[in-house]
Amino acid sequence: KEERIVVLETENAALHLKLAEYQGLAGRTTNEVLQLYAARGQQMKLQRSSVVTQLHGAIKKRLKQDLKNLHSFALELSKDFQHQSKTCLYQVLAAVQGIQLRNEAMQMFQIKAFDLEQSLQEVTERYEKEKQKRKALHNSLVELRGNIRVHCRIRPLLPFDDAAGHSVSQDRQRNFSEKVAYAADDETVLVKCSRPGHASVNKTFQFERVYNDLESQDAVFADVAPLLTSLLDGYNVCIMAYGQTGSGKTYTMLGPQLEGNLAFSIEKESELGIIPRATQEVFRLISEKPPGSYWVEVSVVEVYNNEIFDLLAKDSYGKVFGIKRDVVTTREGKSDVPLLTHETVENASEFLHLVNKGLQLRITHPTLVHAHSSRSHLVVTLTITTAVFGDNFGTLWEDEQTNQRLYKEASCTFPQKMRDNKSTSSSRASSPVQLEAAEKMKQAKTRLQLVDLAGSECVGMSGVTGAALRETSFINRSLSALADVLGAIAEQRAHVPYRNSKLTHLLQDSVGGDAKLLVMLCISPGQKYLTESMQSLGFGTRARQVQRGQVKKRNFPVPSKGK
Repeated sequence: KEERIVVLETENAALHLKLAEYQGLAGRTTNEVLQLYAARGQQMKLQRSSVVTQLHGAIKKRLKQDLKNLHSFALELSKDFQHQSKTCLYQVLAAVQGIQLRNEAMQMFQIKAFDLEQSLQEVTERYEKEKQKRKALHNSLVELRGNIRVHCRIRPLLPFDDAAGHSVSQDRQRNFSEKVAYAADDETVLVKCSRPGHASVNKTFQFERVYNDLESQDAVFADVAPLLTSLLDGYNVCIMAYGQTGSGKTYTMLGPQLEGNLAFSIEKESELGIIPRATQEVFRLISEKPPGSYWVEVSVVEVYNNEIFDLLAKDSYGKVFGIKRDVVTTREGKSDVPLLTHETVENASEFLHLVNKGLQLRITHPTLVHAHSSRSHLVVTLTITTAVFGDNFGTLWEDEQTNQRLYKEASCTFPQKMRDNKSTSSSRASSPVQLEAAEKMKQAKTRLQLVDLAGSECVGMSGVTGAALRETSFINRSLSALADVLGAIAEQRAHVPYRNSKLTHLLQDSVGGDAKLLVMLCISPGQKYLTESMQSLGFGTRARQVQRGQVKKRNFPVPSKGK
């Protein structure tokens, strides 16, 4: 064991020696490896530095080349910019010069335009003045000749203007709703007449005034109002609406009607017709006169089936109902309706209330043309009685101060006489001056007749039968009689057939020349009513040609009931 131990120690020592030798060898090898790594690092550094140097040289060279190219491009760009700036400067200068020239031209044009506007304004003012002069001269000529003033109103297209109720094709329905009547200007109506297979022909009609479908009730009444001044100046006045069924006559004369009856609505003042507006204007004019010097009475009649009915007559219970009256010719040759009811009114509200009562009795009947077609002619008459005094009777309405003084003297003694023409017992105990004033008082009467004629209609289009057919026959016959009367007056025949119809007999004084007469033609613009519109326009043209002689003032005395 000891020998084994010695052997093992010897081997261990030898192994330690080998280990030390190997460790020394490993250390040298490590150093060599480190040296090799260091050499490799230096070599790589040297290689990198050489590449960087090469790259740097190449980049430097490239940058020099780029800078050179950029410099040359900048020089070229600068030269080009200078050239373009000079060119733009020249262009700006030229544009400024052009703008200056244009401004000068514009100023010249503005001066010319201003001069032209002033000239146009002057010409327009001269034209309006000449137009007013022409209108005044025309009105004077109309008055001297006794011609009938004719105005024409074209209503707008309405929903019932289609071909409802007629078995026609869609193309013809479109033709029915086509507008063919126009207001070319304020005195000319243009109608496009066309037939299948023929070229359309334009026909024109001249009237004193033409209203298009956009003009309001105010515009219509503005041309009617001057006639009302003539009423208080001593002239009778008659305003008559003529046209086919559904052409807007009742709307023009009365205004919009209430649903379910013929009464007209007074709530919308802008849509009131000629009759309520004329009444308001008459009472306004009367309010400017001496108090109590005028009395206004109203009567409402309708001509139905050639019979005259008093729409203000009352029964024993005070209920209003229509009573048949007759029209006669007096010894003086004037038409008169005996026993006709005349209601005294003191303001426009009372008048409108009475007219509405009468309208509720007016006959209507629905047709294919109009749902509330009037089957009678309506005549509303305002009778204005003026207190005039004997010494001034020749200058009626001219010396109001004298009339007013004498009126006050008489009204102190006869207050009731001045209102309702009833004699009083106090007149017997009056002073001689007051009695003289009362004796000098006389009365003059003027009348304003407002007529809403029933519409002419074609039986085939209206589709009426039975009693309505008979009504249509009477309506057409009375309108035909009216045309015959105007024709006879125009031809100055010895006999004028007023008695062929109750309508013409009733309107004899107005149509025959005793009143300033205005006919308001109402026409429908649609193709469906072309025939009826042409007939109405023809009637208006013939009416314009009637010369009745100069209308005279109502300066004859009416015996006072108080005498």
